[in-house]
Amino acid sequence: MEDFRRTYLRLCKEGGVDPQESVLAQLQETRGAAAGSRLDLRGHSLSVDTCAVLGRVLHKDTLFTELALSDCMLTEEGAKLLLNGLCANTTVKVLDLKGNNLRSTGAEALGKLLVRNKTLCRLVLEWNALGMWEEAFSVFCEGLATNACLTQLDLRNNQINHQGASELCLALKRNSTLQELDVRWNNIGLLGGRSFLEALQQNRTLTHLEMAGNNIPSDTLKALEQAMDHNSDRQSTVRESRSRTQVLSKEIQILKEEKGRQFLSLMETIDKQRDEMGRSTRTTSIHVGQLQEALNERKSVVNSLTAKFQMTEAALAMSEQKNHNLGELLTRVKTEKDEQRERQSRERKKEQEDSALREGKLLREINSMSETNVQLKNKLEKMESRCKSQQDQIFELKQELTNSTAELKLRLAQAEERLEMEKKRSKHVHCGFVCESQRALQDRILKLEGQRIQLEEELSRAKAACVTERAQAEEEQGKVRVQVRLEEQQRVSGLEEKLRGLRQSRDESQSHCSQQKQTIAELQARSGQQSIETDGLRRRIEELQQELSGKDQEKVAEVSRVRVELQEQMGHLQAERTAQGGLKEKIAALEREMKVLASNHREATLDKESEISSLFEKLRLREAEIQRMREDEAQRASFLQNAILTYVQGSPLHYSPKK
Repeated sequence: MEDFRRTYLRLCKEGGVDPQESVLAQLQETRGAAAGSRLDLRGHSLSVDTCAVLGRVLHKDTLFTELALSDCMLTEEGAKLLLNGLCANTTVKVLDLKGNNLRSTGAEALGKLLVRNKTLCRLVLEWNALGMWEEAFSVFCEGLATNACLTQLDLRNNQINHQGASELCLALKRNSTLQELDVRWNNIGLLGGRSFLEALQQNRTLTHLEMAGNNIPSDTLKALEQAMDHNSDRQSTVRESRSRTQVLSKEIQILKEEKGRQFLSLMETIDKQRDEMGRSTRTTSIHVGQLQEALNERKSVVNSLTAKFQMTEAALAMSEQKNHNLGELLTRVKTEKDEQRERQSRERKKEQEDSALREGKLLREINSMSETNVQLKNKLEKMESRCKSQQDQIFELKQELTNSTAELKLRLAQAEERLEMEKKRSKHVHCGFVCESQRALQDRILKLEGQRIQLEEELSRAKAACVTERAQAEEEQGKVRVQVRLEEQQRVSGLEEKLRGLRQSRDESQSHCSQQKQTIAELQARSGQQSIETDGLRRRIEELQQELSGKDQEKVAEVSRVRVELQEQMGHLQAERTAQGGLKEKIAALEREMKVLASNHREATLDKESEISSLFEKLRLREAEIQRMREDEAQRASFLQNAILTYVQGSPLHYSPKK
């Protein structure tokens, strides 16, 4: 704040301008208070020199984010200098210029500000006169069209007429960031309201529009409110879809990372098992070399072992029992392996059945989606047929009106001819005959008025029928929207259930891997026990070398079998992983199809809504034409009645019907 005050005083000295006391006092108050980002100069009358200095200070200022200049009695030149200084500012986000009576040059300066400034988000222009000069206001609208950062605009009490509203609507068609617009208490009128409706058919970002006090009919205001509701619903649906896609992408990424970690852990365990098996083979080869050395030493001591032959026989018996026990253990291990293989086959069958069921469910969902699309197409065809029937009814009513107007014109022509004939005859005929002709003419006028009343009743009936059909169409549109929302919720719930199933399958695969690790550990413990027992037998007996070698070969075969089984399990796990990848690709493809179908459906609904709005506008125009024709007929009837009265009274006739 002190830097801003110093630069202000320095620029005043350089420019030879006396600093304004009110501005210095306000800066002193803001410096004494808590340091804030708002410069409040409301109610201070700022001169042209002060505006020029403030514009130069704000050109490079980075402190204030909000600038309040309401009711400052700014001149056109002062406002231009101040706004030119704000063009290059990069921190001010809120600008309040309420009640400064800005006109042509102010509107042009505001247009340049909107073109150059890239940070302004809220602009308040209440109680100005921007709409009085059409060229300057068009420059302002051009700047609004090219602006890409403004979200709130206040244009209350700016004397904007229907032409200014059309320029503003052209800017709204090109703008894609403005969200709130306030144009209350102007002179927009019916034509301006219609131009706003046309602009909102292209603008998808404006969600809040205030248009009270503009002499706009209630039906156009309702249509504008509906367009605002459509924009807000569209933005909410876009936000929900984005959040859902982000959540789903995150969950899919987490699943991929977990699968990669599991695969890496499995590879690490397999490498560790391979290292342990290599170490065990090395230790067994070392033990075999040691046994061979011991055997060479024992050969020299064969004679000394003859006395111990009986003890060796007992040891042989014990070794036979141990061999028998080892055989039983091997059979048990084989049976356990067979059981594990059967379990794995059963689990694979279950997984295949589950995958088939999931594919069936996905196909059913696709069929249901196609059926719903067919139903929606049928409903749209019904709506189109109803619109066509309404158009035919309106055409018939127009034909009836044209026929009735033609008949009335013929009758008027006949009445005029008869009046002229009666004028000619009145010179030679008695006054009694004139009275009789007057009575006949009055009877004809009464008949014409009865026909006019009947036509008005028929028109009111046709209007009531159109209103009822319109209400029915709106109700059907609401039902269709509710059905679409329910279907989207059901689809989201189905996708969540699929994700839960995938998580359950992942947990089951993890449990299978843990069980396999436990079985491998048990087998390793048993192999260690067997190696210890074989070492003891080798040290005790020399004649069991061949049997021990056979057992070593069997162990090597078992190890090779275990390796083969582990490789098969790895192959199955890789196959399961590829299957899961295929399922994920199918899910992604289905999600893309869902998105495409949803986008197509939304586009179709928007097109139908635009067509319905255009039909409503056509109906309003035709009703206005019918009202105008009724007024013309009433005027002609009044002219005819006045002519008859003037003829009866004997005054000269002056008839000039409107065309």
